[in-house]
Amino acid sequence: MSEEKMYAVKNDEGKYWDFLDGTGFWILHISERPTTTSKEKAELVADNYGGHIVALIEEPEKVVLSKEQAEIVEDAHNAKRPASYIILKSNDEELLMNAYVNGFTVAKEKKYNVKVPHTKEAWYYKSGDTDLLTICPADKELRGTFTKAEIEHYGLQDCEKEEVTEDAD
Repeated sequence: MSEEKMYAVKNDEGKYWDFLDGTGFWILHISERPTTTSKEKAELVADNYGGHIVALIEEPEKVVLSKEQAEIVEDAHNAKRPASYIILKSNDEELLMNAYVNGFTVAKEKKYNVKVPHTKEAWYYKSGDTDLLTICPADKELRGTFTKAEIEHYGLQDCEKEEVTEDAD
């Protein structure tokens, strides 16, 4: 995030000073340049022409969390003491408090195609929530992929895996 700030001068009518030509206050979508990087310039306009300084800051980047971390942050919003809740539920207090304050997104879970053990030409795919079937390598992109949790659930940890890229979804 940049440390440089932008400033605008807004009057009581909700109009902004135009720093491009200095001709006065205008509604925002008409003003050619309603901001300046000079705090001194903004103070001078506010002193001479009225209005007040509005400091504009960049919105902080959202934190990327796992699904489990996101659930903790969401639950913390309903807790009486959110910080205490986060501390009790996780060892990543700083990360989760940052997400609580600045917002978050949930990371996409990696997905994998999994090779059937002891064969060279077959790969697992999911059929529904419980069935595992096999298919030849040429068709594996057309079938369901596995998350790490699903690989563990089906006992496929020792199998050869190929990570599926975003564009393969």
